[in-house]
Amino acid sequence: MTERMVVVGGDATGMSAASQARRRRSAGELDIVAFERGRYTSYSACGIPYWIAGDTTGPDQLTARTAAEHRARDIDVRLGTEVTELDPAAGRVRTRDADGREEWTGYDHLVIATGAVPVRPPVPGIDAPGVHGVQTLDDGEAVLLGLDRSEVRRAVVVGGGYIGVEMAEAMLRHGLDVTLVDRAEQPVSTLDPDMGRLVREALEGLGVRVVSGAAVREVLTGADGRVRAVVTEAGEFPADIVVLGLGVRPGTDLARAAGLPLGEHDGLLTDRSMRVRGTERIWAGGDCVEVLNLVSGTLQHIPLGTHANKHGRIIGTNIGGGYATFPGVVGTAVSKVCDVELARTGLKESQARAAGLDFVTAVIESTNRAGYYPDTARMTVKMLAERGTGRLLGVQIVGREGAAKRVDVAAVALTAGMTVGQMVDLDLGYAPPFSPVWDPVLVAARKAADTVAADIRNS
Repeated sequence: MTERMVVVGGDATGMSAASQARRRRSAGELDIVAFERGRYTSYSACGIPYWIAGDTTGPDQLTARTAAEHRARDIDVRLGTEVTELDPAAGRVRTRDADGREEWTGYDHLVIATGAVPVRPPVPGIDAPGVHGVQTLDDGEAVLLGLDRSEVRRAVVVGGGYIGVEMAEAMLRHGLDVTLVDRAEQPVSTLDPDMGRLVREALEGLGVRVVSGAAVREVLTGADGRVRAVVTEAGEFPADIVVLGLGVRPGTDLARAAGLPLGEHDGLLTDRSMRVRGTERIWAGGDCVEVLNLVSGTLQHIPLGTHANKHGRIIGTNIGGGYATFPGVVGTAVSKVCDVELARTGLKESQARAAGLDFVTAVIESTNRAGYYPDTARMTVKMLAERGTGRLLGVQIVGREGAAKRVDVAAVALTAGMTVGQMVDLDLGYAPPFSPVWDPVLVAARKAADTVAADIRNS
């Protein structure tokens, strides 16, 4: 008897799950139906700021596999069709298509891949024309249409997270006067404030006005109804276009209404196989779930495409008759604004304290190449290590070319449970165009190890 797999959401997790299941089971064994309320499947939301900035072209280049390509692989993709209700007891979902027609579709396996939605502060005017979230390709097109208006000269970016700083660069690239307002002490709050300050200095050096500690109170509109200014606790800032970079929340409204288990961060709770807890035939992954942080041992909401694609592969393997699990994450992320790169993995100071960990820190200044090599640039590395044991807890990096991807060394060390002392002896590659003799990560590890040892001697 043919089983049916229903996928809610046609991006990374959903279509990875569908594709992996199809590889393992034929159309005669498994009927796969994927509902996507938008116009695109399997696209890179991470690439949207770079599309807006002009580094790449539109939706076609950001789409890994179109709906037509999925259909050619016997996956029934239905675009413009929104799932409006989940009925786990009956094993079915209700959908509404672009013409308003509603119907129920039964399932043997349900994959919830509803992603995340941009955070919009509940202030007057936040939904006015000219205020944009940046989460889907449709959002990207809307921003570009807004930028095509001849009178657009001033942009306000609300929020200093990864999307916020990336969109600040995109606005600069369009020649706009850019103001970034953020309620946090420094931009990129996934970094410690001392490292965020380096990002702020870099943004200001590029010409971005950074206003910190200023929550948005209101968005003002003109006589035409479009945005004209953003009012914050620090004052009023004129704006012809506003971009929201306040982060995202899990898109779990459907799951909540269906009574499925949610965690502290409103993400779906799953087991290691990505099966929703307390269910037999419902799976979830990507930006709508919470994942285990391997360093702190706590659940977090970490919306990244890397995890989403892995979740989809695991879900598809399990539905397809195999067995796979997702062990967790260490919280690795990288970004850039113009030529300034930033990276982090593991825990920052506030997260380590919240996890009840006692730690020491080490901050070093180094370079991306040998000092005598042309175009050498500075970078700052911050490392956290557990007091007493020396176990690596986290790394943050801010610098120029070659800085960000160095964090991958730390991500591997965190996953392996290494101490900073063990890291000092890592056999990393060296040549003057790529690194000093002592790589900056190893310099930070050496300083952290010395601090741990001194702390033990003095205790």
